[in-house]
Amino acid sequence: MTSALFDNPAATSRLPISAGALSLINDCVGAKAGERLLVVEEPRGTGFYDDEAPVRAAAAARALGLTVYTTEAPVGIFDQEDLQSFMKSLPGFDHVVFFARVGDQIRFQNNKNFPPVTMCYTLGCDMLDSTFGTACHHGLCEIKKSVDDTIANAEWIEVTCPLGTRYSGRPPKAAPAALDVTIKRFPMLVPSPVDAVGFSGQVVLSRFLVGTGSRYYEPYCLDLNSKVTAMVENNELKELIGDNSEVERIRAHYQSVSSKFDIDPWFVHSWHAGIHPGCRYSRNASDDILRWSSSAFGNPRLLHFHTCGNYAPGEISWNIVDPTITVDGKAIWENGRLHPQRLNDFDELACKHQHLIDLYDSPQQEIGLA
Repeated sequence: MTSALFDNPAATSRLPISAGALSLINDCVGAKAGERLLVVEEPRGTGFYDDEAPVRAAAAARALGLTVYTTEAPVGIFDQEDLQSFMKSLPGFDHVVFFARVGDQIRFQNNKNFPPVTMCYTLGCDMLDSTFGTACHHGLCEIKKSVDDTIANAEWIEVTCPLGTRYSGRPPKAAPAALDVTIKRFPMLVPSPVDAVGFSGQVVLSRFLVGTGSRYYEPYCLDLNSKVTAMVENNELKELIGDNSEVERIRAHYQSVSSKFDIDPWFVHSWHAGIHPGCRYSRNASDDILRWSSSAFGNPRLLHFHTCGNYAPGEISWNIVDPTITVDGKAIWENGRLHPQRLNDFDELACKHQHLIDLYDSPQQEIGLA
């Protein structure tokens, strides 16, 4: 299922070195001179990834002294056996970087027999060399850890949104890493998912329901004609309240998706919100909902739930716009803005990463939704 592996330094020898690509290779991948790097990309011209982004990553890696190989991946693998077969078909490297949706499909899987994997959410050169790709990766990782620690030690968390979401509870006292991805993310976009156990309330669904990038199915997106309120208790979607026809459409969608994979349709697994102040999505989500859902979720204006399936990330995601997340009385996110100064270790973060902290004072607001 893979195309031939290519090592072609001449293809990138004259390219300018991208600051975002250097951050990817140096700070996220952590590759060293002399190591072997495989860049996995989608077939050229598919339009999901900019064709130049993986080329610039390869150029930066070669400039840093790595031996770089490239190969193509399918645009999406529907069958889990085919996915495992694809992964096993890749020979041994020191690092693998995905500019391909296939990398996202393995983010919660056990990849211990595979070399370190990095999944890139910079879909084009515009993202790679903007503050999205060049913001301090180490600083974002520390902010993620601070948010993880804050949530893990919380006594009470409340989630609200302008449309009427009111969802609250006490997170289980378990290590966040137990729910986290098994790959590296570039850029760092979200904290660890928060287990839905211990939470209850109402979540207002609007605009659409969309897949999670775990597996692909048709229809992958369900446009909503009106708001519907989901009543949730722990890990269970108890009731849908709204226009009867809309409720029936949602129920039918859940039953259709769950029957494809033999999973619990009404399971609500976890949730988390974006943390990257430079995450920007300038196109309309409706133009390519799959592309939107693969990048925009890192903006603090978006919080998403993992539902439909007793595992992360589930198969259907709920997207909540401009959330307020109050942790023990402090609004860490407020109306879609993350306030790192409200984290307990802010002084240390500001001392080490002031330029990154400054980005939170004027975060990107475009998320592809009117």
